[in-house]
Amino acid sequence: MKILVVDDEALLVKGIRFNLQSEGYDVITGTDGLEAVKLVQEQKPDLVVLDVMMPHMDGMTACSKIREFSDVPIILLTAKAEDMDKLMGFDHGADDYLTKPFNILELKARIRALLRRAGSSSSQAPENILSIGNITLDLDARNAYRGGTMVDLTAKEFDVVEFLMRNPNRVYSREALLDTIWAYEYRSDIRTVDVHIRRLREKLEENPAEPKYILTKWGVGYYFRK
Repeated sequence: MKILVVDDEALLVKGIRFNLQSEGYDVITGTDGLEAVKLVQEQKPDLVVLDVMMPHMDGMTACSKIREFSDVPIILLTAKAEDMDKLMGFDHGADDYLTKPFNILELKARIRALLRRAGSSSSQAPENILSIGNITLDLDARNAYRGGTMVDLTAKEFDVVEFLMRNPNRVYSREALLDTIWAYEYRSDIRTVDVHIRRLREKLEENPAEPKYILTKWGVGYYFRK
């Protein structure tokens, strides 16, 4: 599945591209509304992630232009959270709306939902059930199971284990996990990652003292073993 990401914030685009490519998506990028319209015409993506505040042509206008020739699902990104701005986005043809700063896992969940709604087959879109060993995640209901028994996870605990399970055997530093899952939150408190990993082990591992799945690469970070 091909996703177009258009935003004039280079670091944000880089982060979104990295995370979507890790899911198996083909990602193309642009920096302004004019480029967005052109890329939709030429590349015919399956979904568009479009910032509102951009030079040359803003996202609202670009969304309207795209709607003149395409019904591709569009997610608008904006720094504004007012209901009127959301309504304007929908009036311009947007399918969904996400306010900055946002959790990358929430963006990926919105993308999956829109692709399903657009009629994507299950063979094309990522599965809604994620399972490794006896750990299973229902991504739609956001429920976690150990050996078939539901485990009560907080929202952030679910985000952490989902991210690690989607990228098994890949080691992530505490800083990388903070940037990906907490975004702008808790940037100065790296210990929050350790706390969440410890709680996940207590809830998901049969023996938290000798974990089987959520492992530590000493001096580097954490990973989920497959």
